Amino acid sequence: MEDINSIKYQIEQKEIDTLSPYATKSRFTAGRKTPLETPYPIRTEFQRDRDRILHSKSFRRLKHKTQVFLAPFNDHFRTRLTHTLEVSQIARTISRALNLNEDLTEAISLGHDLGHTPFGHCGEKVLDRLVKGGFDHNVQSVRVVEVLENMNLCRETVEGILTHSWGLSPKTPEAKVVQFADKIAYINHDIEDSVRAGIIAEDDLPADCIKYFSSNKSKRLGRMIMDIINSSYNKPEVTMSEEGWHYVTKLRTWMFDNIYIDSPAKTEESKASRIIEELWKYYNHIAKEYCPGENTERIVVDYISGMTDQYAIERFKEIFIPKPLFNPVHDDTFIKMLQSRTQE
Repeated sequence: MEDINSIKYQIEQKEIDTLSPYATKSRFTAGRKTPLETPYPIRTEFQRDRDRILHSKSFRRLKHKTQVFLAPFNDHFRTRLTHTLEVSQIARTISRALNLNEDLTEAISLGHDLGHTPFGHCGEKVLDRLVKGGFDHNVQSVRVVEVLENMNLCRETVEGILTHSWGLSPKTPEAKVVQFADKIAYINHDIEDSVRAGIIAEDDLPADCIKYFSSNKSKRLGRMIMDIINSSYNKPEVTMSEEGWHYVTKLRTWMFDNIYIDSPAKTEESKASRIIEELWKYYNHIAKEYCPGENTERIVVDYISGMTDQYAIERFKEIFIPKPLFNPVHDDTFIKMLQSRTQE
């Protein structure tokens, strides 16, 4: 029986009394794979999810994983961590304006990229080519929270993490908000980083997109956010106006053509791809020697995808670059993963 005087109970009741009828209420969560033995008196279930993600090792590693510019030494460029924080801020702004569950929105936002590889989508493409059945960072993010760190999150949080990429179908409005926030966050901050890098100028953006959104980042971002809020307020679906979506899509296509696919930002990707591929071969070889006759590919995927850019580079250098003195390579973490392979 819930203690009616508990802070948690009051927060849950406030959600029921004040949030949109379409919002996901924490009291009515679909629950976790493993029920918690002790309820927490001051935090809702979605607040607990947010905190578990925030305190995880995989979340901390995002600070050294690529967003667009590989292993940047300039601290002003986005990393996977700062991208995640910007997604969270945008998503919370939208969720709050629409009277949705801000805690669930934040939990999904903070966890959506936990499974990303080193070197961003470049690393993801390499693993997708090498791994039987392919590699998807959405699926890997779910594996991180459910298996590798066993966070035992609520089903709504896990589902939102799984469906954060465009083209998938989230089951909650909060997850749909994160899907929009992820897209408009990377479009806007990648434009800013590309201008800072001298790859493009703001005036290079499509003229009709500049006219519709503005060339100013804050105004452009604000208009995208307001479009979603105005199109979704007091409605069962989170959406964007047809005109707004047209220009967002056009801007995203322009970004792929001018930045994401063939630009100076991508000149080092062939080197990054080689690092991932060589590490893949090396660790698969170790795994086969250590566990002959067993399928250990999953462990190799988990180990490499969890690396930061710097760690992958250092492992490559230690393994493949000659040194003047003998310095044995130690992979204690990888060996421990092999030893615990039967525990999943």
